[in-house]
Amino acid sequence: MSIEKIIDDCKIYQKQIKQYDPDPFYVNHFFSKFIDSVNSVMESIFDEANRDFGLFITEKMSQERFLKKSQEKNDVKAIKFSEWYTDKINQEHRSRFPKAIKKICELKNRQNALPEIKIMIRAQDRYENDINQQIMVGLSNEKLRSKEELQIEINRQLPVFLEVINHKRTKNNEPSVNENQVTTSAFIDIEDIFEIEVAYAAEIYIPVLVRLVEESRKKIKELTSWN
Repeated sequence: MSIEKIIDDCKIYQKQIKQYDPDPFYVNHFFSKFIDSVNSVMESIFDEANRDFGLFITEKMSQERFLKKSQEKNDVKAIKFSEWYTDKINQEHRSRFPKAIKKICELKNRQNALPEIKIMIRAQDRYENDINQQIMVGLSNEKLRSKEELQIEINRQLPVFLEVINHKRTKNNEPSVNENQVTTSAFIDIEDIFEIEVAYAAEIYIPVLVRLVEESRKKIKELTSWN
């Protein structure tokens, strides 16, 4: 499968996450597929590099396997590409949401599992360091039983949420939030990164994937060209 097709799949899964948000069952299902596709993009970058550098690796691809083979063959240009890719990955994953996606990809590879989904109330228009508030809703087979039941729980917890978030907003001279300006979203925690909104993280990660592919291809071409 081409990298372009895998990235298209990522975009489809991201839209499905947003469509079913905040239902834990469906968000988890499509986010799992999204993470698998992200991992496939990373593998495919090195599949292309393996072909273009002529390393002839036949096993399942990874950067570690690519680097090991490059070192065995003393292929200086392939080694240089792997080093460049490591720097590029570090650069692209410095900010909070891409860093979280990277950690989740690593977790999925190790344990074939995702962090637990939790439903939280948040302001529709985000401001930096806004608080979010988890709500506990009854589930049936890990799915929301009804939108009505979700709304009842939102209404029950809304006064406390509005009081806390507006206290913070007032202190920072930010606009206050009213009951019509809140929504619910699926969130996860991963290691030391807390309260990551799944749909938002997936959405902003698509451009990261596109840049990684485009710039990796550009670097491979630069290193393998005759000059």
